[in-house]
Amino acid sequence: MKYFITLLIVCAIQFMPAKSKKDFNKLKSSIDSVIATQKGYFAVSLKDLSTGFRLDINEHEKFHAASTMKTPVMIEVFRQADQSIFSLDDSIKVINSFKSIIDSSEYALSLTDDSEDGLYNRIGKYETIRNLIFKMITVSSNLSTNILIGKVGPENVMKTLSTMGLNDIQVLRGVEDGKAFEAGRNNTTTSFDLSVVFENIALNKCVSKQASEEMLHILLSQKFNDMIPARLPSTVKVAHKTGSITNVQHDSGIIFLLDGRSYVLVLLSKNLSTNKEGIDAIASISKIIYDFMVE
Repeated sequence: MKYFITLLIVCAIQFMPAKSKKDFNKLKSSIDSVIATQKGYFAVSLKDLSTGFRLDINEHEKFHAASTMKTPVMIEVFRQADQSIFSLDDSIKVINSFKSIIDSSEYALSLTDDSEDGLYNRIGKYETIRNLIFKMITVSSNLSTNILIGKVGPENVMKTLSTMGLNDIQVLRGVEDGKAFEAGRNNTTTSFDLSVVFENIALNKCVSKQASEEMLHILLSQKFNDMIPARLPSTVKVAHKTGSITNVQHDSGIIFLLDGRSYVLVLLSKNLSTNKEGIDAIASISKIIYDFMVE
């Protein structure tokens, strides 16, 4: 498989890791060897929050965001709550009718295509915004996502990302807007921009310290753990958000090592032969990076 790789190591002398250049080359080579066995296209962004070390592969390549876009949506919800536009404990009506960004025609989400079904039993009733955020992230509820996007506005998600210097993450619409998909109006991301999102959360710089801590707690409660955390020790905490559509698999988050260090890791893939192969490759790369970090 042919792909272009860029490797960026940012490390000022005063923050120089104990590892040698040879170690970094070995890490890159090990990741390359996993990617080379796959039909698909991959991007990797690693940031050691203790040393400042970065490793990026295809970091500015755009991917369909799938459910990784739910993390920026969460950030915007917390931002508006922080500005007292509403409270996270306010209740909001559960609906299943949304408007396409193409022509404002109405569409509904399918229960069979959602990873969380309990909320469909509450259509017409009320849920707190806080509970909707939790479902959106931890079980990747599409219904929660569309309700929250309708509440805060995708254009505001984009404005907030722009203030963070991030312009390659595009949150244009809710989930399952078929007309938008056919027109190529999709939510997109890059591994680099998504890594900056998680770095800001990890460093308590996202919205506010309290908001960052609350978002981190939600991400730590993630229920889908078959990629970044899958082959790591069970004692290692991972605050992350996955994404998956046909032949696309992503995982993105913060890994907390037992010695108090932490690192951000974003792994994106597309054009896969099967989703299972993408899941296995991402789990393998995550384990390679973990071993590098702790050796």
